[in-house]
Amino acid sequence: MVFTFSITLIITAITVIVSLLAFNSHKLIDNLIFYGPAISQRNQYYRFITCGLIHADFMHLAFNMLAFYSFGIGLEKGLFASPEVFGADAPFYYLMLYVGALIISSIPDYFKHKDDYNFRSLGASGAVSAVIFACIVLYPTIPISFFFLPGIPGWIFGLIYLGISAYLDKQGGGRINHGAHLWGAVFGVVFTIVFVSLKGDINVWQNFITNIRG
Repeated sequence: MVFTFSITLIITAITVIVSLLAFNSHKLIDNLIFYGPAISQRNQYYRFITCGLIHADFMHLAFNMLAFYSFGIGLEKGLFASPEVFGADAPFYYLMLYVGALIISSIPDYFKHKDDYNFRSLGASGAVSAVIFACIVLYPTIPISFFFLPGIPGWIFGLIYLGISAYLDKQGGGRINHGAHLWGAVFGVVFTIVFVSLKGDINVWQNFITNIRG
């Protein structure tokens, strides 16, 4: 039996373990959660990343990790690993996408809440959004189902997702950080376009249009 190294599996396992431990430890949550004053006043920049290792509850964790694993395996082992995209360098760019999304999706929150003692944020949603949208950029017709809705082409799902996230983020309120979803998705699109254009052998825009028309 040959074990295939998988960044997706490792990230999923670490996130599940840390999240489950944090469910029973307020101290662990306090040490890892995104909290503006801890970053701006105590230089705890690691919180940009560690906030993605903890979740609000089991459903939050399960939803994020199921979505991440479902799309992440295909992106890591298929789309990114294809010779026309990153080939053997796929693991490096895949990890950079995930970690970069965790950081970038929280930067708007940092500038809005760096001195806000009431705002906290947790969860891997920004990074998961980046992975999903990287898939959509390279494979725009990928069927995506959402709760009770039948599968729809990824690019249509993406437009709806971005519109709803932007609207809900502007409205504010609630327990869900829609801004992280939005900026994680935007980062996934920009990252994929930029680095595939620089390192890959395909025209990202032409590939996107050809897939939609096909």
